[in-house]
Amino acid sequence: MPFTANRQFKKAPRMFVAAKDMHYTTADGRQVLDGTAGLWCCNAGHARPRIVEAIANQAAELDYAPAFQMGHPKAFELANRLVDLTPDGLDHVLFTNSGSESVETALKVALAYHKVKGEGSRTRLIGRERGYHGVNFGGISVGGIVTNRKMFGTLLTGVDHMPHTHNLAKNAFSRGLPPHGADLADELERIVTLHDASTIAAVIVEPVAGSTGVLIPPAGYLQRLREITKKHGILLIFDEVITGYGRLGTPFGADYFGVVPDIMVTAKGLTNGVIPMGAVMVSADIHDTFMQGPEHLIEFFHGYTYSGNPVASAAGLATLETYKEEGLLTRGADLAPKWEEALHSLKGLPHVIDVRNIGLVGAIELQPIDGQPTKRAFSAFLKAFEQGLLIRTTGDIIALSPPLIISESQIDEIVTKLAGILKTLD
Repeated sequence: MPFTANRQFKKAPRMFVAAKDMHYTTADGRQVLDGTAGLWCCNAGHARPRIVEAIANQAAELDYAPAFQMGHPKAFELANRLVDLTPDGLDHVLFTNSGSESVETALKVALAYHKVKGEGSRTRLIGRERGYHGVNFGGISVGGIVTNRKMFGTLLTGVDHMPHTHNLAKNAFSRGLPPHGADLADELERIVTLHDASTIAAVIVEPVAGSTGVLIPPAGYLQRLREITKKHGILLIFDEVITGYGRLGTPFGADYFGVVPDIMVTAKGLTNGVIPMGAVMVSADIHDTFMQGPEHLIEFFHGYTYSGNPVASAAGLATLETYKEEGLLTRGADLAPKWEEALHSLKGLPHVIDVRNIGLVGAIELQPIDGQPTKRAFSAFLKAFEQGLLIRTTGDIIALSPPLIISESQIDEIVTKLAGILKTLD
């Protein structure tokens, strides 16, 4: 099983057999409140009728169409809908099947773009410590989570990492954007000085680093990164697999921060987690750079068998329509003040060393047990499941990202149960 303590799990399996709206149903018939939107992906909740119907209808009408040299209307319709949603300037879409594939696609686009432009020396990629960009070789190379990297050799060469922005000493219990650390973006200038801008293709960051434990960027940090990358002709890639599709109370993290990247990586909430699909949005300049030479030649040698799959496209269109009908892409902004107050009420409980929040994302960081890192948070995860609440843990951090349909009373339920659990932890 992926990212699972397999031996522990198989001794006491935790099995879901059904889901509806805000709840899962376990094999023994219990209701479990979803505090994580599945894995950051079920933004509209579970078993939504419009999405279910669209998938069934599409499978009956056109189950699959060849992805190479052929097309079908729904992929183009979905691409146009996405372009309407994204910040101005991100005008073209490449479809993938996951966040990991979206990252690999974005990195390849960046490298190929510079080569086509005649700047083939730009091959270096810059990631960030504690960054998570999926589990393929490119993603773990630019990513910065040690346990995801250490078993797999040298990975891609020519990769550097900026420091992460997490600073407990100065920013613990900040509400929203931490006040300290914007200057950490200037580490990119140090890397440019070391290697020269002419060797650097792209910088990739998550607007909010999710899988590592909800590390929220300091005020002004992303704006500074954008300034530096533009100054040196370096592409800026936002990995919005988690922050996309309403998670921060805006359609995308780029909207929340007012920073438009050159390439945006998405997946998860694109189809509400129901069917695997990702989408990479690129600027008109990047797209147009490839569109030269004889028209019968392939411009970009990349793609997947299931790129723009008909059933996934139908699911994506129905998901976007559900978001629109229910105002879910901005509902997080309305709930954010309630969410913030509820989470920060946990300050002062045993072992809590930080609480973080932005949009409908939250984190409670716990003091690790000496010599047993991750055990305290994992104990909280098991207790929460027993008490009918699904949370996510990474290290000794509890991460929360409920479906955007959550009610205020369900926010209270999450925090009340967590408070009781925290009081019982060793």
